[in-house]
Amino acid sequence: MATIKPPLNPEADLRVKAVFDDIRATRKTDFINNFWKALANDPALLARTWGLVKATMAPGALDALTKEMIYVAVSATNQCNYCLASHTEGAKAKGMTPEMFAELMAVTGLANMTNALAGAYRVPIDKEFL
Repeated sequence: MATIKPPLNPEADLRVKAVFDDIRATRKTDFINNFWKALANDPALLARTWGLVKATMAPGALDALTKEMIYVAVSATNQCNYCLASHTEGAKAKGMTPEMFAELMAVTGLANMTNALAGAYRVPIDKEFL
């Protein structure tokens, strides 16, 4: 169950409508997902968050598939089922195969395990890594 319900008519607020229109234009779709609808309760937060997502996920040194796969790995680690579902679909749309997903989850699980062990043992960082 949602913590807070999205506004019934979020685009009645012109600030929300402007962000939703930019999401539609940027993503070339009419679909506005539930994450953005939930953030419409706070138009300033919606605008800030969309601005960060738009800038960070824009073309850069990392390709779009790599960025989506990183998002999937972090979402799995953080146990965010919504983001995991959303970004898994995004990664699949950009070419992620079932084999790539399985390998990504194996690496993510391994990294979480070894990170926890290194942290628990308080392993000092090798001078060669500094």
